[in-house]
Amino acid sequence: MCYEIRTSTLSQQQYVDRYGDSVDPKELERVFDGSQPTYHASGFDHPDLPVIINQSPDTIQLLNWGLIPHWTKSIEDVVRIQNQTLNARAETLFEKPAFKESVVSRRCLIIADGFFEHHHKNGKAFPYHIQMKNSEPMTLAGIWDTWNGEGMERTTVSIVTTRANPLMSRIHNNPKMSEGPRMPLILPKENEMDWLNLSVSDPKDLEHLITPFTESLLKAYTVPKLKGKQAVGNTEKAIIKYDYQELIVQQTGLF
Repeated sequence: MCYEIRTSTLSQQQYVDRYGDSVDPKELERVFDGSQPTYHASGFDHPDLPVIINQSPDTIQLLNWGLIPHWTKSIEDVVRIQNQTLNARAETLFEKPAFKESVVSRRCLIIADGFFEHHHKNGKAFPYHIQMKNSEPMTLAGIWDTWNGEGMERTTVSIVTTRANPLMSRIHNNPKMSEGPRMPLILPKENEMDWLNLSVSDPKDLEHLITPFTESLLKAYTVPKLKGKQAVGNTEKAIIKYDYQELIVQQTGLF
């Protein structure tokens, strides 16, 4: 799954190089220049993520992570639902009540510098940071919705996930998973506008976009603890390589 993410830590020029063809550079400056770096954020804290929605493909907006369907009735339901909609499984997007309208009419691109996943061994969990091998930003497929209620308006997003590629299959081995290893749906640059194109809304026509990202274009390494008393928090330490003795032999074979 994808419950932990890294954004806003690269240079403005890296965002311009990656998105300058489709987004006004002033938009990139507005969102990223001078912003507080986000080295590590948990979805359960519902941070704002930089997002490009289908309705405004040349604009970057900061939207709250955890999709709230527009039909949600009460603030109590908002809290409950938002913790369950950080991710949206690609295989059931057109079936789940919370997602089926958005995947047809409200799709988006979520800009991330990387994400985190935990590897399990001998009852312990070891965090990995995953990013593009060329250290550029990555684009995740998402869906969005706007909720109005209790005197407020909130526009929120969910990250679409798909089955894991070989790299993520080796990392994401949580024994409690029943559906197998997962990963966020990372979109190659040439497919980004296809995801935003709502004229393509039949599930079969989207199948070519919903595939695991190419393993060779990603890199992964272990980082310090992100949970519990030893957690390094939202600091630069969260993305600094850290070796665990328990994994040294295993890593040699895995990577």
